[in-house]
Amino acid sequence: MTDHSQSVSELTKAIKNELESLFPFVRVKGEISNCKQHSSGHVYLTLKDTEAQIPAVIWKSVRSRFPLELRDGIEVIAEGRLEVYPPSGRYQLICTSLSGTGEGAQQQALAQLIARLAKAGYFDPGHKKPLPRLPATIGLITSPTGAVIRDMSDVFARRFPSASLLLYPVQVQGEQAVESVVRAIGYFNDPPVPEHRPEVIILARGGGSSEDLQAFNDEAVAEAIFRSAIPVISAIGHETDLTVADMVADLRAGTPSIAAERAVPDREELLRHIDSLAGRQAILMDGKISGAQLQVDSICGSYAFNRPVLMLGQMEERLASLEKESARATSDKLRQREMLFDAAAERLGMLDVRRVLQRGFALVSGKGGYVTSASSLERGDEVGIVFQDGSRRAEIRDGNGS
Repeated sequence: MTDHSQSVSELTKAIKNELESLFPFVRVKGEISNCKQHSSGHVYLTLKDTEAQIPAVIWKSVRSRFPLELRDGIEVIAEGRLEVYPPSGRYQLICTSLSGTGEGAQQQALAQLIARLAKAGYFDPGHKKPLPRLPATIGLITSPTGAVIRDMSDVFARRFPSASLLLYPVQVQGEQAVESVVRAIGYFNDPPVPEHRPEVIILARGGGSSEDLQAFNDEAVAEAIFRSAIPVISAIGHETDLTVADMVADLRAGTPSIAAERAVPDREELLRHIDSLAGRQAILMDGKISGAQLQVDSICGSYAFNRPVLMLGQMEERLASLEKESARATSDKLRQREMLFDAAAERLGMLDVRRVLQRGFALVSGKGGYVTSASSLERGDEVGIVFQDGSRRAEIRDGNGS
């Protein structure tokens, strides 16, 4: 006999395929019970009425889109799909949307979100970052089509055309709006290209109904603005509209055009201010130069300044006098030395042998040098006789000079 039974896994898989294909989307109203937030960030709860209950789960990635505070006892409308979880053999509702029921449910959820953010310090003035005075680059987060981007571009062109504009196009309403805006703020804070990091961010959209502006009342958008290291100007809707994004932003502008005006200075006003500063600087510089000239003139005319000049003149005169005296003394000394030299030369001349020879004397030289005594000569000795005009040789013929 053939066994046609199914395993538990096979049966569960068949039920899963059948059930999930029959209920790809459900919208159900019920009361929350057993609501628990897991450490992973997922929320597990039960939806019930008087006769039945359904397990439900809200994944962490989806929970941030629900401004409604979840707690036991409140009635909600959940949207999502049914899913069978084989390990426990149970089915559960995977929530993709959750909203309150009854009149004012949306306002109540918004009030709860605002209270929670206020308690966390999101609206504290001390957290507001100052705007740059002369931003070189401005990041725009808005829809690439429509009047908003055109109006802001016109304001920038008129007031401060030197600023570079970087547009990050986003969806400003609908299911993808929140994720789109959060991604844009994150991009400008940490761009892949350093030149794409602006000095200020403008988050803007035109007017619309409260439903149209709902993305800007989302906690994830508030978190992105609060964590932004770059100042954020929020301009959502009309001037009478106020969103959570406006409250968290570093500056709230009534309209996108006003946001553009607040982000940059007026070029004409800057030029006038520069001209005024230049004029003041010129006046101050002229005053300083005039004052310095007066000081120089005063110093130049003072005794203390001129005394060195006078002393220098006196010293120059004294030096000229000393030069003259030195020259005169040197000349006198030179003449004295010349006279002494002439006298000495005269005395030396009188001792000159040639002058003696000219008077008739002669010099006699023998073997040992000049002969000064006749007794030193003997007969037969040869001598040399030097006259004033020459010399002769002679021989001694007589005795020894006795």
